[in-house]
Amino acid sequence: MKAFQIGALILTLLFSGCSAAKPATAENLPPQAQPKATETPQAAEAALGAGFRYSTYGPPSDPGPQYWLSTGQRMSAKFPGSHPEAIWIVSNFLDNGKTSLSFKANSDDPNITSGNSDLNDAPLTLFDEQGLKVWLQVEPGNADMLTLIDLVLNQYKHHPCVIGFGVDVEWYKSDGSAEGTPVSDAEAKAWVKAIRAHNPAYRLFLKHWDPAWMPPTSREGIVFINDSQQFPSFESLDDEFAAWGARFAPAGVGYQYGYPADRAWWSKLEDPAAEIGDAILGRSPNTVSLFWVDFTVLEVFPPEE
Repeated sequence: MKAFQIGALILTLLFSGCSAAKPATAENLPPQAQPKATETPQAAEAALGAGFRYSTYGPPSDPGPQYWLSTGQRMSAKFPGSHPEAIWIVSNFLDNGKTSLSFKANSDDPNITSGNSDLNDAPLTLFDEQGLKVWLQVEPGNADMLTLIDLVLNQYKHHPCVIGFGVDVEWYKSDGSAEGTPVSDAEAKAWVKAIRAHNPAYRLFLKHWDPAWMPPTSREGIVFINDSQQFPSFESLDDEFAAWGARFAPAGVGYQYGYPADRAWWSKLEDPAAEIGDAILGRSPNTVSLFWVDFTVLEVFPPEE
């Protein structure tokens, strides 16, 4: 995914991420060829969250915390019974394999850098007050994952809006391409354990466009998020996302959509955020999260006067 972010490399010293693209070519193995999950998750029982993905490099400009709150609320309003929810990216992949945290942190890990100010505390405080739920996501590069988990959650676990921790696997042990390294069962379980040491209610999400990059059987405490793009049509997205949902059922799944690479067809829909989301929910009943991406969010959710 993330095909259009070549220019983001110049911003890496200013908390910018490097998100380059991968085509939507998820491998959908037949049921008999898939490994059986070793655990029976209950993630599908979670209420639906609907909102947005946020990064420091995605939107052409940042209208501020109140805008992001409003966007989460407007997205959620399209799906009755859902709550506002967001992916809030707090570490960006750098092209040297390091990750840069958007808050001041001290670490002996040479693959972890940070800024001098906290870019997240003010919006998270607003979300606390207004009931918007937040996943804190990292683009880890070659950083030690357990160290990253502790740095991020020690910084923000006092915020009641935080519901979990996310990993963009495309940037996990990445060589610079948007592919990353597949996550093993042992790694996934260790991350869930580390996250729940901070709060037993927290969950982990793992995000990629290819199901083969997800842990083969580990499911407990994990939500599986698909961020594919470059679809030739709405129907193509619908089919691939449905296959993703079926692949990980009954575990909870989530989806990012609204990429510029798909604008040619979604821009023709009357209400793309709602219509795409409704199609997903109609075919993947284990969906727990829907996110419109920040690259086009200002088009679909323009700032309110």
